[in-house]
Amino acid sequence: MNDSSGVSRLRAIPSGVWALGLVSLLMDFSSEMIHALLPVYLVGAMGASMAEVGIIEGVAEATASIVKIFSGALSDWFGRRKQLAIIGYGLAALTKPMFPLAPNVAWVMAARFIDRVGKGIRGAPRDALVADIAPASIRGAAFGLRQSLDTIGAFLGPAVAVAAMWFSANSIPFVFWIATIPAALAVVVLAFGVREPEASRPPRPARFPLHIEEVRRLGGPFWIVVAIGVVFSLARFSEAFLILKARDVGLPVALAPLVLVVMNVVYAGASYPVGAFSDRGDRKTPLMAGLVALVAADAALAVADHMPLVWLGVALWGLHMGLTQGLLAALVADVAPAALRGSAFGVFNLASGVALLAASAGAGALWDAFGSASAFWAGALLASLALVGLAAGGGRIGRSPRRGELAR
Repeated sequence: MNDSSGVSRLRAIPSGVWALGLVSLLMDFSSEMIHALLPVYLVGAMGASMAEVGIIEGVAEATASIVKIFSGALSDWFGRRKQLAIIGYGLAALTKPMFPLAPNVAWVMAARFIDRVGKGIRGAPRDALVADIAPASIRGAAFGLRQSLDTIGAFLGPAVAVAAMWFSANSIPFVFWIATIPAALAVVVLAFGVREPEASRPPRPARFPLHIEEVRRLGGPFWIVVAIGVVFSLARFSEAFLILKARDVGLPVALAPLVLVVMNVVYAGASYPVGAFSDRGDRKTPLMAGLVALVAADAALAVADHMPLVWLGVALWGLHMGLTQGLLAALVADVAPAALRGSAFGVFNLASGVALLAASAGAGALWDAFGSASAFWAGALLASLALVGLAAGGGRIGRSPRRGELAR
């Protein structure tokens, strides 16, 4: 893609997608300020074990995924996606003060649980709203742009956290308080900056949103995409373990957020161009390249005994995310019926979240029992198996809609 066509494609992305990207940027700015320091805060200040960290992170993400299936279906049922997204972002903003006030591990787990409920409420309706707003011919670029903006927030947050740690003489609760500000701004931008298209409000029968007939209407290609998402999640556990690995190798606690800065700079840089590339007709190749990057990241982190190798592993992890996360969302939008997009994103995220729970809990248990290398080698093995499976299968799943094709 030449520069002029790239600029034209960016200009073609509707303003509503840009606004949703800004909302994601602000909320991830807030969340990653907290998450960049939370693992070392749990282990260092509260005495949590690696297994407890894995369970907390896994349960948090699984909770978000379970809630997404209901919120996505409700957004289809009511034909109103924006209102649910506001509720979800608002709940997450309200829970941010719980982190600096937390007196123990149980309190932190409760805060993470409620925060992820908010994420679950907003996630599927927001992704379905992106699919509703963006034309099918630039869907990969639209999801890539939203993911890139989301990830810009994810590296700005940890970067500001480092500065706030220096300013406050390493006061982690102080950083957590600062994180409440961008979370509140995200809700304001969503409320006043995003207009829901009428096309996302089809007439629906007044019945329970998870009706079995609607699940059947999702179709075989959708369930193949779900299977791909599950395998990817099993191969990748929580980024909290990247921070803890860097700490074990010798990174000072005050600089722990830099791990997420490095990861998310690469993530943000890759997401949009990869999404735009996939709109040319090939989503499968970047997904396979993402698994190769994950295998390399796990291998580097498994053997790392000095920081340069840790930084390489972290950067490769970010490359994996940039190559895969936006495309998985675009694949769901490609194969799901338009009237059931919210439900489709909910089901997809539920399955992926349960897999991530298993992966994070397993990684924590392996780390406690056999050391950090065992967790990363296990991740490399699962990613390798996923790569073989994707190379052997996938078929037409990796083909994006061509320009001029009707959106589902």
